[in-house]
Amino acid sequence: MIFVVSGPGGAGKGTVVERLVARDPCLWLSRSWTTRDRRPGEAEDAYVFVTREEFEKRVADGGFLEWVEFLDYLQGSPTPEPPDGCDVLFEIDVNGAAQIRERFPDAHLIFVDAPSREEQAARLRGRGDSEERVAQRLAKADIEVARADELDAAVVINREVDDTVAEIEDLIAASRTAG
Repeated sequence: MIFVVSGPGGAGKGTVVERLVARDPCLWLSRSWTTRDRRPGEAEDAYVFVTREEFEKRVADGGFLEWVEFLDYLQGSPTPEPPDGCDVLFEIDVNGAAQIRERFPDAHLIFVDAPSREEQAARLRGRGDSEERVAQRLAKADIEVARADELDAAVVINREVDDTVAEIEDLIAASRTAG
């Protein structure tokens, strides 16, 4: 099965996905590639950090399921190669989720959002985003929410990480049971 977690920057999807993967040995996380710099304190394996040239070569070689130019960098999901018996989990933006849904109509889309734009802004600042970047991400957030609605994604509001993880685990379990 394919599960896609998307949401605006600052919604907390990275933290949620990290916990999901740690708790469910049958979920395999597809690591996105990006040309942006690592944020202060960001794990080295949060993404595959590459140059624009490396990224563009992989695009030319057809090595991505989806990719996008987002703000001032490129980001994309390579063709996954999960271990046997594992479901694939993508943590990507909502436009990437739409591209995955086009290729895999049975993909399960989950949109994680912050409880408010004020909370989202605080989270973005807390991770070190500049005021300009915070403004850009906030301006894009409502567009992303509307896109998730168009895709009929399950929406989970991330008030408390543990509750959010439990809610998404329930969605995954229901999908597997129906599966």
